[in-house]
Amino acid sequence: MATAHKLDCESAANDCRFVVQSEDEGEAIELARNHMKEAHGKDYTDEELQTEYLQSV
Repeated sequence: MATAHKLDCESAANDCRFVVQSEDEGEAIELARNHMKEAHGKDYTDEELQTEYLQSV
């Protein structure tokens, strides 16, 4: 069974239900970073997203 990488935006922005999930960790981080910038106007580094919000499921 492959590991998926998941980022639930609600953990970073309480009013958002956006969820990123991918078997490719880099893709999940890129999609999450783009969403945070475009939807919330917040800039996160890949490392911040990976260590603070990304989960392996």
